[in-house]
Amino acid sequence: MILSTTPTLEGHRITRYHGIVTGEAILGANIFRDLFAQVRDIVGGRSGAYEVELARARKTALAELEEAARALGANAVVGIDLDYEVINNMLMVTASGTAVDIRAG
Repeated sequence: MILSTTPTLEGHRITRYHGIVTGEAILGANIFRDLFAQVRDIVGGRSGAYEVELARARKTALAELEEAARALGANAVVGIDLDYEVINNMLMVTASGTAVDIRAG
């Protein structure tokens, strides 16, 4: 499965559009309390623990997006957009894109 933020894939032709697919991951309020309790982890204005959790949430959202595309019979997702939102002390990562069939050539 090819995942791309671009609308087309160089060297490939889109042969079918399956529709929009999404994936979400939500980090609960406890993650903020736990991460801020580790203030000593912050070096140079960056928190390694927070970055690890963000990366994990992004990977989860992309994995759900890929699973949704696979369920539609697609072999690629193009035009992927990643959004990060804070809602009521929870961090939500959303990935959305268009599930497609591609063929080399």
